[in-house]
Amino acid sequence: MRKLGSLFKSKPSDQTPAKPLPDDRRVQPRFTTQFRSTFSGQREEGQGRTLDISVGGCKIESDTKVMQGGKLECRLHIPGLDWPLRIDEATVRWVDGNTFGIAFSRISPEELAKLKTILSELEQDE
Repeated sequence: MRKLGSLFKSKPSDQTPAKPLPDDRRVQPRFTTQFRSTFSGQREEGQGRTLDISVGGCKIESDTKVMQGGKLECRLHIPGLDWPLRIDEATVRWVDGNTFGIAFSRISPEELAKLKTILSELEQDE
């Protein structure tokens, strides 16, 4: 997994949503990425592209429409991992066109440890 950083643009994203939220409390560094993601909710199922990620959430681009406040189960297909990273529950925080931001609300300790390792590798490769 040492070469993971070469698959990503590993600088923190300085982009903000087109409509910044007044209650945006982001404190974790975000890293620009481009990997496949799949998600499902009560009324939707889709796939997209994860554009950035942090320990607390990510931004996804998708043709599937989601609703702000909706709950999703997500799989992030990260190169170098044998299985997709599983997010048991994420809350849609904002929607802007075909992109949306999710906050990870339930993730197993094992999956969280994998996510932290991935983010650590991305940070070291800056």
